[in-house]
Amino acid sequence: MALKPTNEYSEASIRVLKGLEPVKQRPGMYTTTDTPLHVIQEALDNAADEALAGHGKKIRVVLHLDGSVSIEDDGRGIPFGLHPTENAPVIELVFTQLHAGGKFDKGKGGAYSFSGGLHGVGVSVTNALATRLEATTYREGKVASLVFAGGDVIEPLRVREPAPGERKSGTTVRVWPDAKYFETLALPMAQLVHLLRSKAVLMPGVTVTLVNEKTKETQNWLFKGGLLDYLMQTLAGELVIPVFEGDGFADAQHDNFAEGEGASWCVAFTEDGPLVRESYVNLIPTTAGGTHEAGLRDGLFTAVKSFIELHSLLPKGVKLMPEDVFARASYVLSAKVLDPQFQGQIKERLNSRDAVRLVSNYVRPALELWLNQHVEYGKKLAELAIKAAQTRQKAGQKVEKRKGSGVAVLPGKLTDCESRDLAYNEVFLVEGDSAGGSAKMGRDKESQAILPLRGKVLNTWEVERDRLFANNEIHDISVAIGIDPHGPNDTPDLSGLRYGKVCILSDADVDGSHIQVLLLTLFFKHFPKLIETGRIFVARPPLFRVDAPARGKKQASKAYALDEGELTAILDKLRKEGVREGAWSISRFKGLGEMNAEQLWDTTLNPDTRRLLPVHLGSIDFLQTQGLFTQLMGKGEAAARRELMELHGDAVEIDI
Repeated sequence: MALKPTNEYSEASIRVLKGLEPVKQRPGMYTTTDTPLHVIQEALDNAADEALAGHGKKIRVVLHLDGSVSIEDDGRGIPFGLHPTENAPVIELVFTQLHAGGKFDKGKGGAYSFSGGLHGVGVSVTNALATRLEATTYREGKVASLVFAGGDVIEPLRVREPAPGERKSGTTVRVWPDAKYFETLALPMAQLVHLLRSKAVLMPGVTVTLVNEKTKETQNWLFKGGLLDYLMQTLAGELVIPVFEGDGFADAQHDNFAEGEGASWCVAFTEDGPLVRESYVNLIPTTAGGTHEAGLRDGLFTAVKSFIELHSLLPKGVKLMPEDVFARASYVLSAKVLDPQFQGQIKERLNSRDAVRLVSNYVRPALELWLNQHVEYGKKLAELAIKAAQTRQKAGQKVEKRKGSGVAVLPGKLTDCESRDLAYNEVFLVEGDSAGGSAKMGRDKESQAILPLRGKVLNTWEVERDRLFANNEIHDISVAIGIDPHGPNDTPDLSGLRYGKVCILSDADVDGSHIQVLLLTLFFKHFPKLIETGRIFVARPPLFRVDAPARGKKQASKAYALDEGELTAILDKLRKEGVREGAWSISRFKGLGEMNAEQLWDTTLNPDTRRLLPVHLGSIDFLQTQGLFTQLMGKGEAAARRELMELHGDAVEIDI
């Protein structure tokens, strides 16, 4: 007797999620779900954006006895009139529509020039994940309020006259987070205090207050001295030179950046003690750093290196690297970027490529000037950096000695790097000889090695270990990396490892994806310790290049997009900058071989601007991953593969 299938798959099986349903179904895609801190931060960021735009001087956060949290500001207040096209009050749309906000229009007439909330899903996520949310706006001599439950309006908009003594402008949002979406409703107080304090730091003259009704405590922060005050209060350890602080912002005539884009920074160098490293973009804390921090590092390094060369301070045989200058640097960096691209909705890392140049262009000349005006301090800083370089090089030499002699002859196709320091060395396994040629010319010879691969690598899922070296490509990969094949339970000798990062670099097409899968199969099956120790990465070259003509004072520019989504964002930005529709040209890269050395460096090899995905075991365990690989790569698994593709064929990513 045939078994009846338990799951029916038909037209009725397809669900279309509307309104805030996607947030409730997959909250982890929109926010962090350990505590409600980030959903509170979304409302706080809106208040901070008002102050940043120059419309408020006070932000007040109240932790109520019933577990709710209020965020109050004295900004302009959210508009409550009817939206011209949506036929609903604007304040209702802000809290119920995923892509509604005043932060998308960056041209003339936009409500915000610089803002952290650029996804347009901010405070609506707060609303979706709350049992109750009360929004009150004080504007145009009126007080308007409405109440939501689980993202839906339960008390429609009510407009009244203000009571005697009631404030004239601003917004109050009171939110009751829903326990079913979070591991705990308890807010991490240390993180909340740090967040509020940092807002005050980044907005000198704005008072930030935290009221805790349970403990009856009130804390106020007002930093008139901004970044310097904050860094000096937080820093431990003796300063090598006085604190280097400064800022730089583009004016309307700047060739490359929009008016107001730039950065403020405060950098301290200490010989010992813990480091303080904090960065922000449009007041949003970027805890995972990003391209603005890379710009600071680049600016500091270039200035110090230039000073050292000018005064002939570098001892013979010592090669200075960015990390030598950056190793003992503590800093607070606040960048303003017109259209920031963040990694993930929680905005913990800045991805905007232009931010490297933006920050570096202001930091480097300022530090060069300062060092040459204070030569004694410059020499002290140079001494600190040279000492770090010598320590690093000695450590690298020790590793080299341990390897001893008898190393296998390196493959002839390998173009090796000069350094032997695992912390910086990386090898790129490049698809095709032509791309390999561009990569060789475009790479950083000091730390980047190139191994071109011909055609598709062998599928090694069912190949015995002792037969692997019969394949030339796999033999070359193993010898170049310096590690022998091994199994998941083996303890291979990793002392021969020659590179800290092994990067797979293939075309952004179907064939390129296949090569990635074949190489990932090789590493997972025969070099699992490299994945376990975080050594394997996948480079993501762009698919499109956009060339924009000169406009006004701005020079012609080029931008790269990873996919269709980024291409749309780049074109939107050009339109906002006043570029005529269609005046730009879009090129699609058919493969890496079409890129010249400079393009490959800018987009894929440069550590400051490239996209490099680390490969690691995800939420499923090793055995489950092994089963998945068997389905994907096994010779007798065609039926299972078909089923897997039917079920997950539209998935963007498989977490291994």
